[in-house]
Amino acid sequence: MFRARRIWVTAAAVLAVAGGSPGLAQSAVPSDARPSSTAADQAGGLPPGWRIAGEGAERQLVWHSTAPVPMGDARVEFYSGGRMLGVPQPDRGGRTFRLDLGRAGTTPSLTDLHVQAGGRELDASGRAETPGGRRSAAAAPPARLPANSVDPGKPGRYGTTTGEYDLDPVKLPGFPQPVEMRAVVVAPKGATGHRPLALFLHGRHSTCYTRTDVTGDWPCPQGTKPIPSYRGYLRDQRLLASQGYVTVSISANGINAQDDAAEDGGAQARSSLVRLHLARWADWAAHPGSAPAAVRNAPAADLSRVLLVGHSRGGEGVNRAAMDSLYPPPAAQDGYHGPVRWHIRGTVLIGPTIFGQNPVADVPSATILPGCDGDVSDLQGEVYVDGTRGVSKGAALHSAVYVVGADHNFFNTEWTPGQAQAPAEDDFYNDPGHRDPVCSPGTATRLTANQQHKAGSTYIAAAARLFVAGDDRVRPLLDGSGRRAPSADPARVLTHAVGANRGDGFLPDGKVTVTGGRLCSAVDPDAHVACLGRGVKGASPHFAQWETDRETGRRAVALQWSSAGSAARVRSDAPVSLGGAKELALRVIVPPNSKGTKLDVSLTDTHGKRAALGRIAVDGLPGTERTASYWAREVRVPLSAASRAGLDLKHIKSLELTPRSRSGKAWLMDAWGWRPGTPAVHEAALPRVDLGRTTVKEGDSGVRTYQVPVQVSGQGSGQVRVYVVDPVTGKAEEHLVTVRPGSQDIDVPVEVKGNTRFSYDVDNTVIVKAVQGAVIGSYRGGITVQNDDPMPAITVTPVADRVAEGKPLKWKVSLSEAADVDLSPTFAVAPVTGGPELSTKDVDPAWLANASGESPDPERPLSQIKYLSLGADVPKGKLSAEVSLPTVRDRVTEPAESVRFQLTNDNGDPQPGGPVLSGTVLDAS
Repeated sequence: MFRARRIWVTAAAVLAVAGGSPGLAQSAVPSDARPSSTAADQAGGLPPGWRIAGEGAERQLVWHSTAPVPMGDARVEFYSGGRMLGVPQPDRGGRTFRLDLGRAGTTPSLTDLHVQAGGRELDASGRAETPGGRRSAAAAPPARLPANSVDPGKPGRYGTTTGEYDLDPVKLPGFPQPVEMRAVVVAPKGATGHRPLALFLHGRHSTCYTRTDVTGDWPCPQGTKPIPSYRGYLRDQRLLASQGYVTVSISANGINAQDDAAEDGGAQARSSLVRLHLARWADWAAHPGSAPAAVRNAPAADLSRVLLVGHSRGGEGVNRAAMDSLYPPPAAQDGYHGPVRWHIRGTVLIGPTIFGQNPVADVPSATILPGCDGDVSDLQGEVYVDGTRGVSKGAALHSAVYVVGADHNFFNTEWTPGQAQAPAEDDFYNDPGHRDPVCSPGTATRLTANQQHKAGSTYIAAAARLFVAGDDRVRPLLDGSGRRAPSADPARVLTHAVGANRGDGFLPDGKVTVTGGRLCSAVDPDAHVACLGRGVKGASPHFAQWETDRETGRRAVALQWSSAGSAARVRSDAPVSLGGAKELALRVIVPPNSKGTKLDVSLTDTHGKRAALGRIAVDGLPGTERTASYWAREVRVPLSAASRAGLDLKHIKSLELTPRSRSGKAWLMDAWGWRPGTPAVHEAALPRVDLGRTTVKEGDSGVRTYQVPVQVSGQGSGQVRVYVVDPVTGKAEEHLVTVRPGSQDIDVPVEVKGNTRFSYDVDNTVIVKAVQGAVIGSYRGGITVQNDDPMPAITVTPVADRVAEGKPLKWKVSLSEAADVDLSPTFAVAPVTGGPELSTKDVDPAWLANASGESPDPERPLSQIKYLSLGADVPKGKLSAEVSLPTVRDRVTEPAESVRFQLTNDNGDPQPGGPVLSGTVLDAS
């Protein structure tokens, strides 16, 4: 048998802070996707579907699904005991995922293993599903909002023209294969003058297809065609083009096929590709005769008015492109090295990822959150709103657009069944026998593909009209004012926002005191501290898990009451100024499907004067255990009552929320002074932080110290939070650091102790997030310490290899020298050559069930059980371990029977010529 043990390491990370405070898409899951049970899994105490494969430095944690997991935008991630182990690599078929245990970091024990993507469980043991056959009552959609005065979803006065260009491919850093420079252009006919440019970037989808299958290859093999994901936004492009925009949608299949190895999931590569296209458009504007026909047939593009639209990982890519256009990235990481000859006025992010949690605070954004997203299921794109608070000037509007009943794929027609050229699917999976009351097709809340795409087009056009054209009349569609665009009907679209004309406010960032409620943490393993805690059905986009076990700064105020009238008070450490504000805007979460939560709102100034502002009523979103529906509704109360009561609105000390419902729960995300209007945005000059990774050899002796590569560029100073992740426990130690360009404010030395004993590679990982006055490019880096000592040779000595039935077979597994880590050589069952073979009836049935999940019936040779193996646990510093196989005594007269197990290689396959465990069992009757 084998089991996972603590893997001891030879490196320790220590953070020295100069000038600061001391101190890692769910893919759609097929309904038949289940982990396969292997003998090695069960023998090692691992859940079904899991096993440890390989030897030495090639040791891997492997999860296998019986059905392929489609290529998607969310990262597939392995977790143990609630902490992320790392991002595994899929095989070509999308069924088997492998994580290098050395490079992933080490763990004391592999307990409570599960697989997640975008917050959704992919393995059966963790799938939070209603049991098959159980039916839940259908949810009702939210009430229809009043119509806005302007509807941006109506086509404009221009006809449109469509064409494509296909340029020479480009090489991007870290990507072996060149990436295509291909795009489709849709432009207005007859428009004069220079027209604003909207650029679209699709997300991470399969790259090649046949009539019945899709793959993630690049370039596409013979007999397959590239999936034209870039042509999936033609309807959106035509709407914008009819309104006078030049539009271009670019292809990124070459990145999708190669971004598995990128530490940032390909964000920097996508930014490079976007800016390479923009650079070409700038060239063509200066030299029209050099442009392709599709560009020459369009009006001249105005590169000072650019809107970027990104879907899924494309959303993270255009966010990075906006950042890189303002704050240049390190040259070694970037694929574009020319001047910036464009100005990005805003971004639209559709179901986006944000692995780095690094939104650009000074570029306006609208983030579309699909309520039935089955890929980026945690709706982590909410961070593009929440993550901008307090970081920079706050003048840019950041809007979250929650589309009830929308899935991830249907915003792109080339990812939509019945519309796509390649095979496509609804990413919100539907298990047989279970009809989700919110997201299954045919419910009152689930949108059809065409309804969803129309809503997406409308709100993309709304963002263009506000961010690029400066039409403030469409702002109520995006800023939480509670208006709808009729063109998006029957979709129910809800919004909230931060920034723009919001002024000072109450932000649960640790600088407040809460009574009558509690200040909760979005990311914390302690259920008493966490905002939602355990046992909650569903999730919150505001509390999406990041890559640390806990995280400072992401908080809310949690309220729970069993009777009306008990007030919760949020008291600010410093006075809050609401001077000049018209209303108090609050973002409040209530449980999904709840109705009529009522809270009275009042303020108290620093002089002790109190005024009641009014009552708010909040309904929950339609939601189930499979949706991220704990999402904040924006509600507002006028400040006129405070003025009449003589409150000093420039010096407000506390905010009170008094429940008027009989019982309930609520979470306050923040409260702001609000007034109408969209201010001009001027980007701040900020320092930019980029982390790198260095790989070093362990060495044979001595202690060497290496620095985690950190580059701080730009201007000014700012604060960032640095998390140093322990490579053994996975726990993060955090530090608030002030950074300045050209200085060594983030100083992370890693001590590496050399020796001549075998160990595994160790990742010492550091991640960083902006707090105030800074931007983060490459958010993740560290030092990888490579083992440079050979794996000890393995030999086998029989201890009891010829026994009577009922006695265990035993062998001693020895190493040629001790290792610095626990080793678990694994021996896979192999057919016996000559003579009868031990069968499933000859071994302990409990052992067999634990080892393989199979029963002895029907009786069959052990070699016919797939993956059956024996493992030897050799502890760190030891030279040998004993392994045994329990047999049972029966009343059947039998000849002598044998068994054979052979040492496996790094793929888990028998190693030809390797050591063998062989034994014979004699009849005892």
